[in-house]
Amino acid sequence: MTTSSDGGLTWGTSKNTGNNATGLGGQPVVQPNGTVVVPIANASETAIRAFTSTNGGSSWTSATTVATVSSFTVGGSLRSGPLPSAEIDSAGKVYVVWQDCRFRASGGSCTSNDIVMATTTNGTAWSSVTRIPIDATTSTVDHFIPGLAVDPSTSGSTAHLALTYYYHPVANCTASTCQLDVGYVSSTDGGSTWTTPTQLAGPMSHSWLASTTQGTMVGDYISTSFSGGTAHPVFAVASAATGSSFNEAMYTPAAGLTAAAGTAAGTTATARDNACAVGIARLAVCRDLSFHGCGWCVVARAVPRAPDGALHVPR
Repeated sequence: MTTSSDGGLTWGTSKNTGNNATGLGGQPVVQPNGTVVVPIANASETAIRAFTSTNGGSSWTSATTVATVSSFTVGGSLRSGPLPSAEIDSAGKVYVVWQDCRFRASGGSCTSNDIVMATTTNGTAWSSVTRIPIDATTSTVDHFIPGLAVDPSTSGSTAHLALTYYYHPVANCTASTCQLDVGYVSSTDGGSTWTTPTQLAGPMSHSWLASTTQGTMVGDYISTSFSGGTAHPVFAVASAATGSSFNEAMYTPAAGLTAAAGTAAGTTATARDNACAVGIARLAVCRDLSFHGCGWCVVARAVPRAPDGALHVPR
């Protein structure tokens, strides 16, 4: 981490966390008392972690785990990972969202991602993971690359939240069949209940998207921000290429979006959901190690299930 006290003209020396943590996608937010909270993905993107500073960045605490991540591989080779999107309300409560499939897991695997959320008031003690109820867990929809906004003039049980995300209406798709859309939901009670989803853009074919060595891409991040009481998401929209030139650019709705009261209640993860998340995360690490030649890790592919349905993951 490095800090600036002159609006970014100059920067201080880089400083590590107390435990020299590694990771990516950090999202610093600052509480009213000056405490800086940094939610971040670990290096393998199998956990969301966080660390803090109470002295303006002169030193940083050790990173602690917010939650283990279980992520469904997005169809069609679209570049996407469970990176966090973090925001803060006027009272200093921190909200973090990411894509996660623990609520749709069975038998050591899962069928699609939800957008999930965890919160904290101090950066160290975090809430249980809660599913944002965009649709039923029995749906075929896959949700990913979220961008969260919190109205900075609101807080607590009346905090206004706005969430933009990409989605495939059918998760089990290929590069030639996937249809990519942009969706939006909001909450006016701190994320306890949410509106029904609104489609902001799409459908887009993957062939319209710029390609990278890690798949077609709409960006690793998406952003939503409040201004004047309305939400303003920014997201990529593409149309068919003109010859060899792509037609892909960043867009925002012409008018701000309202944060409205919803009726769909979020669901808190159970012990079984969290056990599934741990198992799937470990399998993801094993697959990565196996890809790099560490074949010993395949022994963890068999995850036994107890009679009550809970997963017991080998250590």
